[in-house]
Amino acid sequence: MGTEIERLGPQRSAVGECPMWSAREQAWYWVDIVARTIWRCDAAGTLAHWSTSEMVACLAERANGGLIAGMESGLFGLRLDADGRVDQRCLASPPELGPGMRFNDGRCDRQGRFWSGTMVMDMALARPDGKLYRYAADVGLSGPMVSGLLTQNGLAFSPDGRTMYLSDSHPSVQQVWAFDYDTDSGVPSGRRPFVDMLVHPGRPDGAAVDVDGCYWICGNDAGCILRFTPDGRLDRTIGLPMAKPSMCSFGGPGLDTMIVTSIGAGQPADDPWAGATLLLRPGVQGIAETPFGG
Repeated sequence: MGTEIERLGPQRSAVGECPMWSAREQAWYWVDIVARTIWRCDAAGTLAHWSTSEMVACLAERANGGLIAGMESGLFGLRLDADGRVDQRCLASPPELGPGMRFNDGRCDRQGRFWSGTMVMDMALARPDGKLYRYAADVGLSGPMVSGLLTQNGLAFSPDGRTMYLSDSHPSVQQVWAFDYDTDSGVPSGRRPFVDMLVHPGRPDGAAVDVDGCYWICGNDAGCILRFTPDGRLDRTIGLPMAKPSMCSFGGPGLDTMIVTSIGAGQPADDPWAGATLLLRPGVQGIAETPFGG
């Protein structure tokens, strides 16, 4: 495969997602959406997990401690106690987030505002009811900023924060778009095609951006991660030992390690890599994620 890969623990996720590095704790976090579980692995390799009352799809650190999360019924502030308990408080919930829907992919912009989108959980329905929202501590929930999404995904920001990336990973769409992003107002504009994943292997899933401004996207169903230059040109592909990588993120003390989650649901029961969480070194550095400013 050309890149040394390390498995992060023996556990398998049904739907692993949203891996992130906590510089404050020197630890990795990720979620298993359908298992309603948040995982953590520290620098010593010690694993811990917390069960939540509903599905958690995305996480970001909060500047004042704890986490902000996109869940089934809204955006929540979370505190994970050492005894395994989770203290959760609803921060906001869009009125159209009804039964059968949840938040999906999300992260903070470079200014510390939290972004996440909604989706209809049954992808077979192909309902374009998904919407992208912005949440800030001082103004609350804003949006929808983008509408008409089937399966919102691939959210990322360029190193200078002036370009926002967004994808729709539904099999009938498989597109990645770029937006001009006003870092003062937090408003995206000028939506334009960035990558047509119909001509590349895999569906576009979770993404990350490196210090060169290149966009890394998981090729779900194709067992790979693809790196695109800022002008949308594919310049590198890393093969993975599982078919369904779901999201990648940079971290580690030098921000030169990539963590990759994957989906085990629907894969052969004897596939040792389905649902695994991996670490690899792609040879480039990522960018530190900005904590949520609240």
